[in-house]
Amino acid sequence: MSGLVLKLGPKERVLINGAVVENGERRSRLFILTPHANLLRLRDAIHPDEANTPVRRVCYAMQLVLSGDASPEDSRLSTLRHIEELSRILTDSDSRRHLTIATDSVLEGKYYQGLKALKCLIPREDRLLASHRS
Repeated sequence: MSGLVLKLGPKERVLINGAVVENGERRSRLFILTPHANLLRLRDAIHPDEANTPVRRVCYAMQLVLSGDASPEDSRLSTLRHIEELSRILTDSDSRRHLTIATDSVLEGKYYQGLKALKCLIPREDRLLASHRS
């Protein structure tokens, strides 16, 4: 069987193709068989007010594609430009690896994988911004 296995904790919510699904009282697994289904764990979602840094803004834009609030076609070029801008700032090899994964994911229309790669950069961005403010 191919597809995605989504493991959910008790009462965890996930957005699947625009519909919010809430798990029951026990841990469970969902098998997503539809290719290219749009998924977003709501615990991973960024609130619009929290999209206040460069990495978070790109993550939020990708999240809008996953929620169905923006089309992949309309968002692709803008998202790729923003990732390119991030690559001028985050130049270490680990950041580059995550940015490459995000770029490849957007080009392949796999926004969830791109979002996951970029979210790994948020702690690094927070440290850089904190040290810059000091």
